[in-house]
Amino acid sequence: MRLGARPVRIAVAVAGLIPLASLAFDFANDRLGAEPVETITDRTGLWAFRMLLLSLAVSPLRKPLGAPWLLPHRRTFGLLAFLYAALHFATYLVFDLDLRLAPLAEDLMERPFIAVGFATLLLLLPLALTSTRRWMRGLGRRWQRLHRLVYLAVVLAAVHFLWSAKADLREPVLYAALAAGLLATRLIAASGRKARKYATLRRARSPVGAAPDPQADKTRPEGSRP
Repeated sequence: MRLGARPVRIAVAVAGLIPLASLAFDFANDRLGAEPVETITDRTGLWAFRMLLLSLAVSPLRKPLGAPWLLPHRRTFGLLAFLYAALHFATYLVFDLDLRLAPLAEDLMERPFIAVGFATLLLLLPLALTSTRRWMRGLGRRWQRLHRLVYLAVVLAAVHFLWSAKADLREPVLYAALAAGLLATRLIAASGRKARKYATLRRARSPVGAAPDPQADKTRPEGSRP
């Protein structure tokens, strides 16, 4: 069986739900500590960020590892990231705000880390909604441009994690460093693709075996470089 086949993708998705099942089990058995709401908020937010980083790590890893089968799992990790991010926000909205929109508006204006987290969720929403092949075919090249929003979402998620930390910054800094490293690899890869594309276009525009123009050196200003 191919590692990118549908049964394997389903197995990966089920494995991605294990943290949620563990959280539900701990909640049902009163094992979330003295601050259960805070525990739920922290765990759902952390897993949202982890899944987002996994989705971003697929492309940089598949070529060095010779693992093209990783690519189909990128969507799975992305959808899991949105699921945990939605649960993270829902926990805050239901348990902290009692579904009241007025306090939500106040928090968005007065607490920057909440505004950044909410913006991250809004960025992930269209990516989750358009993750199917039907949307990919329908949007064409626009689909790729839309899904580049994931890079901004990762940056905002890292900022949200850093700003929401109360005392110990070691874990948020570690995750921010991972995010920065993954974004750097994508930037380097994109630069390499542009350089190769430019070189290909130059070769295509230059006739093979064309003789140099004898007038070129005459018309070029003295001292200019070829």
